Amino acid sequence: MQKDLGDIFVRYAKKNGNNLLISVSEVRISPDLSIAHAYLSIFPTARAQEILAKIEDDIKAIRFELGNLEHNQLRIIPELHFHLDTTLDQLEAIDQLLKN
Repeated sequence: MQKDLGDIFVRYAKKNGNNLLISVSEVRISPDLSIAHAYLSIFPTARAQEILAKIEDDIKAIRFELGNLEHNQLRIIPELHFHLDTTLDQLEAIDQLLKN
Protein backbone atom coordinates (compact mmCIF):
# COMPACT_ATOMS: atom_id res chain seq x y z
CA MET A 1 0.00 0.00 0.00
CA GLN A 2 2.91 2.36 0.76
CA LYS A 3 4.33 1.88 -2.74
CA ASP A 4 0.94 2.40 -4.41
CA LEU A 5 0.27 5.55 -2.38
CA GLY A 6 3.75 6.77 -3.31
CA ASP A 7 2.96 6.27 -6.99
CA ILE A 8 -0.33 8.12 -6.59
CA PHE A 9 1.43 11.08 -4.92
CA VAL A 10 4.07 11.25 -7.66
CA ARG A 11 1.27 11.81 -10.16
CA TYR A 12 -0.55 14.12 -7.72
CA ALA A 13 2.55 16.30 -7.29
CA LYS A 14 3.05 16.58 -11.07
CA LYS A 15 -0.58 17.59 -11.51
CA ASN A 16 -0.69 20.13 -8.65
CA GLY A 17 2.47 22.12 -8.91
CA ASN A 18 6.08 22.48 -9.84
CA ASN A 19 8.79 21.92 -7.25
CA LEU A 20 6.48 19.76 -5.15
CA LEU A 21 7.61 16.48 -3.63
CA ILE A 22 5.35 14.21 -1.59
CA SER A 23 6.66 10.93 -0.25
CA VAL A 24 4.96 8.32 1.89
CA SER A 25 7.28 7.48 4.77
CA GLU A 26 5.03 5.02 6.59
CA VAL A 27 1.57 3.46 6.44
CA ARG A 28 -0.03 1.91 9.51
CA ILE A 29 -3.15 -0.18 8.98
CA SER A 30 -5.63 -1.11 11.70
CA PRO A 31 -5.96 -4.84 12.50
CA ASP A 32 -9.36 -5.05 10.81
CA LEU A 33 -7.95 -3.29 7.68
CA SER A 34 -10.60 -0.56 7.85
CA ILE A 35 -8.34 2.45 8.56
CA ALA A 36 -4.93 3.35 7.16
CA HIS A 37 -2.80 6.12 8.63
CA ALA A 38 -0.31 7.39 6.06
CA TYR A 39 2.58 9.61 7.12
CA LEU A 40 3.66 12.05 4.41
CA SER A 41 6.87 14.00 3.95
CA ILE A 42 6.14 17.12 1.94
CA PHE A 43 8.69 19.41 0.35
CA PRO A 44 8.77 22.41 0.49
CA THR A 45 8.02 22.17 4.20
CA ALA A 46 6.90 25.80 4.34
CA ARG A 47 3.79 24.84 2.35
CA ALA A 48 3.25 21.46 4.03
CA GLN A 49 0.07 22.40 5.92
CA GLU A 50 -1.46 23.98 2.81
CA ILE A 51 -0.64 20.93 0.68
CA LEU A 52 -1.91 18.51 3.35
CA ALA A 53 -5.22 20.43 3.44
CA LYS A 54 -5.49 20.09 -0.35
CA ILE A 55 -4.78 16.36 -0.06
CA GLU A 56 -7.54 16.06 2.56
CA ASP A 57 -9.93 17.77 0.11
CA ASP A 58 -9.00 15.22 -2.57
CA ILE A 59 -9.13 12.19 -0.26
CA LYS A 60 -12.02 10.49 -2.09
CA ALA A 61 -10.22 10.62 -5.43
CA ILE A 62 -7.01 9.31 -3.83
CA ARG A 63 -8.91 6.43 -2.18
CA PHE A 64 -10.56 5.62 -5.52
CA GLU A 65 -7.15 5.48 -7.25
CA LEU A 66 -5.82 3.29 -4.45
CA GLY A 67 -8.83 1.00 -4.88
CA ASN A 68 -8.05 0.62 -8.56
CA LEU A 69 -4.47 -0.37 -7.73
CA GLU A 70 -5.20 -2.61 -4.73
CA HIS A 71 -8.52 -4.24 -5.69
CA ASN A 72 -6.95 -7.68 -6.24
CA GLN A 73 -4.99 -7.58 -2.98
CA LEU A 74 -7.41 -6.21 -0.38
CA ARG A 75 -10.94 -7.23 0.47
CA ILE A 76 -11.85 -3.67 1.45
CA ILE A 77 -10.04 -0.43 0.71
CA PRO A 78 -9.33 1.25 4.05
CA GLU A 79 -10.42 4.72 5.02
CA LEU A 80 -7.40 6.99 4.64
CA HIS A 81 -6.03 9.39 7.24
CA PHE A 82 -3.03 11.53 6.31
CA HIS A 83 -0.51 12.97 8.76
CA LEU A 84 2.63 15.03 8.31
CA ASP A 85 5.80 13.10 9.04
CA THR A 86 7.89 15.39 11.20
CA THR A 87 10.70 12.97 12.05
CA LEU A 88 13.21 14.74 9.80
CA ASP A 89 12.40 18.08 11.43
CA GLN A 90 12.80 16.52 14.86
CA LEU A 91 16.15 14.96 13.89
CA GLU A 92 17.38 18.32 12.63
CA ALA A 93 16.31 20.03 15.86
CA ILE A 94 18.12 17.41 17.95
CA ASP A 95 21.20 17.77 15.77
CA GLN A 96 21.17 21.55 16.28
CA LEU A 97 20.84 21.10 20.04
CA LEU A 98 23.76 18.70 20.12
CA LYS A 99 25.94 21.09 18.09
CA ASN A 100 25.27 23.95 20.54
